[in-house]
Amino acid sequence: MLQGIGHSHTERVLMAVAFVAFASTGYLLWYSDAFATVYERTVALVQMAPAWPAPLDKDAYNANMLALARYQAPEPLASLPVGEGTTTVPSAPAPRPFSTATTSVSIPGRPWPVATVYPQGGAILPFSRIVAYYGNFYSKQMGVLGEYPEDVMRAKLASTTAAWALADPSTPTIPAIHYIAVVAQGSATRNGHWIARMPDDQVDKALRIARDMHGLLFLDVQVGQSTLESELPALEHYLAMPDVHLGIDPEFSMKHGERPGTVIGTFTSADVNYAAGYLAKLVKDNHLPPKVLVVHRFTEDMITGYRQIRPLPEVQIVMDMDGWGSQAKKKNTYQRIEVAEPVQFTGMKLFYHADLKPPSTGMLTKEEVLSLTPAPIYIQYQ
Repeated sequence: MLQGIGHSHTERVLMAVAFVAFASTGYLLWYSDAFATVYERTVALVQMAPAWPAPLDKDAYNANMLALARYQAPEPLASLPVGEGTTTVPSAPAPRPFSTATTSVSIPGRPWPVATVYPQGGAILPFSRIVAYYGNFYSKQMGVLGEYPEDVMRAKLASTTAAWALADPSTPTIPAIHYIAVVAQGSATRNGHWIARMPDDQVDKALRIARDMHGLLFLDVQVGQSTLESELPALEHYLAMPDVHLGIDPEFSMKHGERPGTVIGTFTSADVNYAAGYLAKLVKDNHLPPKVLVVHRFTEDMITGYRQIRPLPEVQIVMDMDGWGSQAKKKNTYQRIEVAEPVQFTGMKLFYHADLKPPSTGMLTKEEVLSLTPAPIYIQYQ
């Protein structure tokens, strides 16, 4: 039962809205149990509605981007005595000033941080690090989401997220469920695209777990012989939610009609830009904070034309190194693919099983991952 005193301004507004909604039915029962029910439902609806994002703190954004790139501005040189009398040794040249208009921080002669547009307010990156568990509930082989019972998986993700926060105390962590919503198939399917689209009850399960953990949901799409243009609209009612983001996997994009799994697939920059543009429209139409778009990659040909990929104020793009292997191989692939072909942000996938196959002697440690330049801001476990 609601109490009649001590409500905040927001609560009083909500109570007024609920009262009007309840009174419009023809009843005037103030603080009745029925009114309490309407009030509670109104609170729930308001809490689900996305708030207009606060303005971006560009100074904090710049500082975080420089930290990921391990860049420190050079200290000015002190004045030194020379011979008889003194002279001043010129200071080191100052780095290029940060733009306060549309382009984010960059350093002349350095590929990182990447000069892209500033995100709009409410951006997750680079202010927090996302720690995601990947997979599909139907399969124990596709990742940790299906490998363990839900309670065990959730406990592991919570523990792993906390461990990353300890490894890098300067960067808060956010847990995420990275659920494969469209799964490429090794045999022909009735829809003709060699894919299986997951039913809503499975996506709802992933969303429930993410929200229970106060985290994010990523819906991953393996298009098979279909296209992003065909698959993303079917997920729009989820992607229009403020806490649901997108992953796309070129490994299973069979542009030439191959059977998924027989060759490594590919996306073009136009594919990535389409996905970003699709998300950007949802952000604008629904007044959402920026979306995160994760693009998996471990070979050059998986993404062609990277220079033409255009991050948008509404969409933050993460190129995720998702190859498995020894520590040295993973570091080399990261440097050769994600670092050498910069887009905006980077990620690293860690495999609980595949990364342990000989000659590997273990997974990359958190400290080893954080020592990379740039430091990955998105971490995924399979």
